[in-house]
Amino acid sequence: MIVTTKKLFEAAYGKYAIGAYNINNLEQAMGLFKGCLDSQAPFIIQISKGARSYTHKLMLEGLIRSANQVFPDAVFAVHLDHGDEETCHDCINSGFYSSVMIDASHEPFDKNVEITRRVVEAAHAKGLVVEAELGQLGGVEEHVKVEEANAKLTDPAQAEAFVKRTGCDSLACAIGTSHGAFKFSGSQGLHFDVLEAIQRRLPGFPLVMHGSSSVPQEEVERINKAGGHLKGAKGVDEAQFRRAAGLGVTKVNIDTDGRLVWTRVHREHFLEHPENFDLRPVGKIFMAEYAKFIGHKNEALGSAGQLAAARQVSAAK
Repeated sequence: MIVTTKKLFEAAYGKYAIGAYNINNLEQAMGLFKGCLDSQAPFIIQISKGARSYTHKLMLEGLIRSANQVFPDAVFAVHLDHGDEETCHDCINSGFYSSVMIDASHEPFDKNVEITRRVVEAAHAKGLVVEAELGQLGGVEEHVKVEEANAKLTDPAQAEAFVKRTGCDSLACAIGTSHGAFKFSGSQGLHFDVLEAIQRRLPGFPLVMHGSSSVPQEEVERINKAGGHLKGAKGVDEAQFRRAAGLGVTKVNIDTDGRLVWTRVHREHFLEHPENFDLRPVGKIFMAEYAKFIGHKNEALGSAGQLAAARQVSAAK
């Protein structure tokens, strides 16, 4: 059942966070749905601008429509991740997406407000919800690239003004995470003081954490052992998810970790089976491993076991 992120956030706020997972292909879609049903968790499918152009946007939409039929018990939202204004309007007009993210965080504050407000008006007119971003995460993920020197935390006072002026439905905040596999060095972590200050100014309002992959060291080590070269990769401590959820974070974006699972499975398989030229055996392994990974993430987020409650809230008018 495809629902809006707004409904999912109503069920989750203050109790747990919804996992928002980026997918690009059939194997990820199957693993994601199976992992969420195994763990009985609602979830958000994220489609990035890059994923829409990887093959063709209609191919990915077709996969999700089919998965919705194959897994009728699933409760999920379909969300555009890091969209520019043009892509947001394309998704709004497509009739497929339940929510979009407009990312104008690289613009000056007033320009960000102006762009976001236009997207909000267009989305709300068609019953869609909008995520916006204030502050800038460092790192690289697809077309998003911000040098660490230019990264900046979200200002709580600006966050309050931004939400009031734009009418957005959720806000992605920069609280110390970054995109990609190289998020932290040393003992750095999330800035919970900033998150607490934002929640005080926006009580009950859904907040979003981008760049929240944990970059499991076991995955990194196995990838490197199988010929990879990921030195110094480090991510968000999963133990911090529940604390963030208690401070209003209702959506946590996870992309890099899924890529690490894909890389580890394929590197190990072809290292151990150099004779294989069939994509299906390794694809089956990946789908099972990705489902296990998704189930583990949902446990860490607190969304595991919340499917029935989320369905009840989503079905209510």
